Amino acid sequence: MIFKQKTNGQLIGPPKALISTRTEMGAFLFFRRRVGRKRGIKVAVTISIKEKAFDQEGRKTTVLENIQLSIAPGEFLTVIGPSGCGKSTLLKIIAGLDSDYDGSIEINGRSVTAPGIRQGFIFQEHRLFPWLTVEQNIAADLNLKDPKVKQKVDELIGIVRLKGSEKAYPRELSGGMSQRVAIARALLREPEVLLLDEPFGALDAFTRKHLQDVLLDIWRRKKTTMILVTHDIDESVYLGNELAILKAKPGNIHKLIPIHLAYPRNRTTPDFQAIRQKVLSEFEKTEDLEYAEGSGI
Repeated sequence: MIFKQKTNGQLIGPPKALISTRTEMGAFLFFRRRVGRKRGIKVAVTISIKEKAFDQEGRKTTVLENIQLSIAPGEFLTVIGPSGCGKSTLLKIIAGLDSDYDGSIEINGRSVTAPGIRQGFIFQEHRLFPWLTVEQNIAADLNLKDPKVKQKVDELIGIVRLKGSEKAYPRELSGGMSQRVAIARALLREPEVLLLDEPFGALDAFTRKHLQDVLLDIWRRKKTTMILVTHDIDESVYLGNELAILKAKPGNIHKLIPIHLAYPRNRTTPDFQAIRQKVLSEFEKTEDLEYAEGSGI
């Protein structure tokens, strides 16, 4: 579950051996580490954002304000909200991609000030290297000739259901397959939290549903803490065990809704539809609030 206040004594920092040098490669930063680290390191994400603002033509625009959350180990948080509420900005701050804000982010009790191995990030587009094969894209800056790396890459190819496509190039893959490669690449570095910014938004409904199930399978196997931003209410209820609704202008948390539904979930059941209706009702309130605040009422 998600706690509004930080629980003292529950956050444990990762061993120093897990942190080493980083290599810049194309549009990405890859952080070198040993692939086969020990399991069992406790993970939690603490978010404290007083304000995130942009300066637009000399005018200050506050995008996020007063966001306080602690996310327990192994949770799957989905985040929805109206356009412009700062969902993607929030994700980039957690990832360390944006440090120009008033507040702090902690993962495992350590401050996030830059991109690192603790935060895996999946973008809306896959961003694969077109000159590399599937297995080479997953390994990226790691050496496939290293037996440990090769073993992990092969394991992940099986987990994301890409067996038989190891030697294929991105141009030979569908959009859904490409996103699975991107997910495997992030998981290879065994992140303590996986951040997903509307990764299935451009896919057709059938492929989207398939990838949602793949992601849930990965979550159950790896027990990785996940935070997924989406504009799709069904997706947010189908995937998450906690759902945060953001309101806009400025963006902050309007409502936290726990989702006590067993996996796998069926969208047609009365219980699913009841929660979906509750989320929709709260989501519509954010639009009413935006209208009222914008009109001076």
